[in-house]
Amino acid sequence: MAIEPPLSGIKVVEHASGVAAAYAGRLFTAMGAETVMVEPTAGSPLRREPPFFGTTPDQSALFAYLGAGKRSVALDLMLDAYRDALDALLADAHVLIDDTAMGDRVAIGLGADRIRRDHPDIVHVSVLPFGAAGDKAGWRGEEINLVHAGGEGFLLPNGLSADLFPDRPPVKIAGHFAEMQGGVAAVLGALSALWTGKGQFVDTSVQDANVAVGAFAIQRYGDGSLEHRHHRSFRYGGVIECSDGFVELLTLEERQWQALVKLIGEPAWAMDEALSDPAERSARGREINEAIRSWARRQQVAELVARAQALGVPMAPYNAPSDVLADPHVKARGLFAAVELADVGSVPMLTAPFRFGEAPLVIRSGPPELGADQDLLGAASKARQARRAEGR
Repeated sequence: MAIEPPLSGIKVVEHASGVAAAYAGRLFTAMGAETVMVEPTAGSPLRREPPFFGTTPDQSALFAYLGAGKRSVALDLMLDAYRDALDALLADAHVLIDDTAMGDRVAIGLGADRIRRDHPDIVHVSVLPFGAAGDKAGWRGEEINLVHAGGEGFLLPNGLSADLFPDRPPVKIAGHFAEMQGGVAAVLGALSALWTGKGQFVDTSVQDANVAVGAFAIQRYGDGSLEHRHHRSFRYGGVIECSDGFVELLTLEERQWQALVKLIGEPAWAMDEALSDPAERSARGREINEAIRSWARRQQVAELVARAQALGVPMAPYNAPSDVLADPHVKARGLFAAVELADVGSVPMLTAPFRFGEAPLVIRSGPPELGADQDLLGAASKARQARRAEGR
């Protein structure tokens, strides 16, 4: 049974040129908010970001996902008339999401002081690589900069990944991990502000959001230990190669170690009484890993993961995209929905990374055409005039 999305009735105005702010708007949309993208007359830069459907940059897969379910108006905010139209939209909105560089905001009417003065009840969410305050407020940053500035890039690749692929340089996580973490932080801040019922300025730093992801490394740094990709690893476990792919193995608890021993058939080396001591297992990690690797190379991923999870061994496969879509659990939860895209056809799209009931959330539509909802401007302007006439 479908449920009423939790943010039904909430109106969001999104002025975004980057993934973090656009993902924040996407999450609001998934939760039922009406999100209107305010795009420049040439369209959001995200419309031209790879990867693309097909061989030409006409359909950005990234924008299709980030823009799904949203509405679009095209405004040149350097012109006063268009800023008046923006004000009309903001007068009826609960949230403004903006990632304009700090030095450019005042010129287009999005300075924090002006928004606070003219729209005192709105939650104004700023989403910037390094936040809106401090020495780095004016810095720009792309995904590769942010995943390293947040600390995670400093630790990659490590452990068995580094052993298996020693020629790989420091890398970033696939896709837009860092920027999407920033989008999540922006939404959480905005929801907290909405909960108070008062207009507020929410300052989101994508770097700070990613520092939180690597909190354990930061904690150890405070203890005087500097972790690095070359020596950061669990003593045994990590990336394990099988006959037809890779799995990730992690055993932190005693019961998990005992289950792992059962999984691998209780070989003589694993039954060594000395290995009942976690400290001894840690000291002999390289020896244990060599034995696990030798055994795992004869195993098939799907069968091994099923046995491991049944025994309580924390293990999961490294899936290709097609594997994710075919996964029975993913299908049962309805995580992906078919979305029709112009000139592309039906594509599977993640509805949301969460649910609020038995039924999954829905995607109302694919991404809008540029300026497809210009009529919203006239309606918003009339509503604003009516409120002024009533003295509100």
